[in-house]
Amino acid sequence: MKHTYTVTGMTCNGCKTQVEEKLNKLEGVINATVNLEKSEAVVEMVKHLSIDTLQNAISGKYTISEKNIFQTTPHLVEAEKSELQQLFPLFLIFGYITIAAILLNYNPWNGSSFMLDFMGLFYVVFSFFKLLDLKGFPESFRMYDPLAKVVPVYGWVYPFIEAALGVMFLMRIEIPVALILTLVILGITTIGVTKTLLDKKLIQCACLGTALKLPMTKATFIENSVMIVMAIIMLLNF
Repeated sequence: MKHTYTVTGMTCNGCKTQVEEKLNKLEGVINATVNLEKSEAVVEMVKHLSIDTLQNAISGKYTISEKNIFQTTPHLVEAEKSELQQLFPLFLIFGYITIAAILLNYNPWNGSSFMLDFMGLFYVVFSFFKLLDLKGFPESFRMYDPLAKVVPVYGWVYPFIEAALGVMFLMRIEIPVALILTLVILGITTIGVTKTLLDKKLIQCACLGTALKLPMTKATFIENSVMIVMAIIMLLNF
């Protein structure tokens, strides 16, 4: 007999493999297959195993539940609430960066300098969070970034690229080069983000690394778009 379950808490391929291995080790399980994108686990078993048995087999980090059509609406409502709550750190950091850039340029006001400082602070802060878990970031990043999927090492060096660009903007070093690199790397990432959103895949956004578990949403697309628009404006000025 086969049963399909919903598994929450998985953020990368490592999580998928861990859940899959633990379910397959259960006595009575013939085969267990986990789908990270759908947050699902299909378990083929000799006899029915209770949810408690399956939950005890996987760590407390993950939650497994019956896939029930009658739970769809409440599940979506809860997901929407949790999504907004999870995005709060992103909005808070974005707000702090904006305020800091304004304070640096308000007297006298300099719009161009504001955008350069904003982009510099953006890169420095976001690279910091990525570097907190340099081991886990590449796995999450390659879930949606087209270049990281093809060239895995790109995921490892990406946080350092961001940090370098941040310093270039804040120190006003080779600004045209930094702007072009911004358009290239964020353009590539935005293509992946757009595809993920259109496919309605539920994956973790790696914009703040893996320390803060943020869902991939339109906020990620808007965040990248703001940076791209600023880069284009600054390039035109140059």
